Amino acid sequence: MSSTARIAFPVVLLSAFFLNACSKGEAEGKPAFEVIAKVNEQAIQANELNSIAALASSQGTPEEGALERLIDQELMVQQARERRLDRDPRVLQSFEAAQREILARAYLEQVTGQVAPPSDEEIAAFHAANPELFARRRIYSLQELEIRLPPERFEELERVSARAAGLHEVKEWLTREGIEFQLAAAVKPAEQLPLESLKGFARMRDGQMVLSRTPAGALLVHLVSARAQPLDAGAARPMIERYLANARKSALAKAELERLRDGARIEYAPLAPSRPGAEPGLAEAETPQALPAPETH
Repeated sequence: MSSTARIAFPVVLLSAFFLNACSKGEAEGKPAFEVIAKVNEQAIQANELNSIAALASSQGTPEEGALERLIDQELMVQQARERRLDRDPRVLQSFEAAQREILARAYLEQVTGQVAPPSDEEIAAFHAANPELFARRRIYSLQELEIRLPPERFEELERVSARAAGLHEVKEWLTREGIEFQLAAAVKPAEQLPLESLKGFARMRDGQMVLSRTPAGALLVHLVSARAQPLDAGAARPMIERYLANARKSALAKAELERLRDGARIEYAPLAPSRPGAEPGLAEAETPQALPAPETH
């Protein structure tokens, strides 16, 4: 195994440390799961390998070499314990935060785990209501200009981009004005765009630009080209099923959080960063904004 592959584990060290500390499940000195390796007499069990592989997969890192990464982590965990880092207040605080996150997510997964699958009628209605995703689906080649801009200059940028013959003129103006920007290119199918923006993209012609505000300033999107690539009902069905199921889970999780808040006594300290009237804090991934990619075979 290359050193590069084996060094890629620090980002998951805390999770592995937490799992290693809490998931041995040993009773009467016998491992609860199959032992797949030993590190200085400390057993590594099959459930730990499954956990680290699933974590790597969720983070988009290769699952190959998961056992070697787990061995590396165990070696570091043993050293951390030897240096009593498992009693360091900062480490304990991180453990507590990780445990809170894991337990909260496990509860929401349990609450939303019994969501009924969408019916044939719901799937057909969604397919008919969103031709931009299916019958008139397009693949968009885009250039995105992320611009760091004071809010008071947004209207000025809006006028410049409206008069510009192309993205190059906007870039030249930004450079003259000393305004920071970053250019990125992307090719995105319709389902990777936010649903609320898709109808607008579908109306755009090659070469058009659209400007929007962002927390950091502005985003200018230039449509380089778009080509038609429709999806028939059969190919679209798995994608629609996943999207509707995720949307239903998101709505159920939001309703459950509102129910818990309504039944709880919550008191804010004077200096607490409270936001009365704010939406319950759902993880971003639980609020579907774009559809999953269609399945390929």
